[in-house]
Amino acid sequence: MSSIRIDSSKQLATSSLVLGYALCSSLLAVINKFAITKFNYPGLLTALQYLTSALGVWVLGKLGFLHHDAFTYETAKKFLPAAIVFYLAIFTNTNLLSHANVDTFIVFRSLTPLLVAVADAVFRKQPIPSKLTFLSLFIILGGAVGYVATDSGFTLTAYSWAFAYLVTITSEMVYIKHIVSNFGLNTWGLVLYNNLLSLMMAPVFWILTGEYREVFASLGSKAGNWFEYDAFFAVSLSCVFGLAISFFGFAARRAISATAFTVTGVVNKFLTVVINVLIWDKHASPFGLLCLLFTLAGGVLYQQSVTRAGAEPVPKQTNSENDGDEETQLVKKTDGDEEN
Repeated sequence: MSSIRIDSSKQLATSSLVLGYALCSSLLAVINKFAITKFNYPGLLTALQYLTSALGVWVLGKLGFLHHDAFTYETAKKFLPAAIVFYLAIFTNTNLLSHANVDTFIVFRSLTPLLVAVADAVFRKQPIPSKLTFLSLFIILGGAVGYVATDSGFTLTAYSWAFAYLVTITSEMVYIKHIVSNFGLNTWGLVLYNNLLSLMMAPVFWILTGEYREVFASLGSKAGNWFEYDAFFAVSLSCVFGLAISFFGFAARRAISATAFTVTGVVNKFLTVVINVLIWDKHASPFGLLCLLFTLAGGVLYQQSVTRAGAEPVPKQTNSENDGDEETQLVKKTDGDEEN
């Protein structure tokens, strides 16, 4: 009886984490698009999100609302490669959204589950997905391709950022999954390290992209919309959701496989497209929307039982019973992580 209750609690915790990630991810894409429209400095925008997340975790930790691992140089040095991959994924994602429409973003985002499934099997020695799983992944891909095929207007710049995003997001999905499965940090510790290290890297990319010149020129001429209410609201909202997705993203990565996590990210873009259709005049035809239904159906069809049956990374940890409690406690946002 107790084992049934534990399983039920773990399933509820996992579902809550995945749902939280899906809502934050889908809404953040729309919010970021709105924020970039009102505050056209993508590098500075993401840096403000990193600052909010890192500062938020530190302040809440000081107030006793959560527990995070202490920031140390040795741990930061080990975590730095993961933070670099994460930063590159966010960097290419932001620039893709700046140069392309939501449709282009969706079709390249939908390619990642296939690549992650292959990378999982090759590099992380996960079981090869079943035929039904591969079928669902191809349905997702086919639906997204059909959706975008109804639109035109692709540019070389947009495609360059799209391919860069495809490479970095695939690497990030697999590598970060490896980090959170084997690194001795609790969820809030991962959020702190990831965002603080990314914030430290932000000035380098400001210089490389030349965005700092635009920022200083705008401040000097007072031509920017720095203090307009719309811009302030959009940036603040994106920062709050950035903190939320940091928690739900890392927690969901612990609970499900890398491929399942990626598929969740693809499926929740359906909500992004619905909002895009409602607020903008630039969207696909009815046939394109029908293709999106196939993408959503592919996500529903997808099953992660091949990795959850017995080869999921969670059983590799030594304190497996404590890990079951950990997932429940993550939902309650307590400090109950008991690492190996």
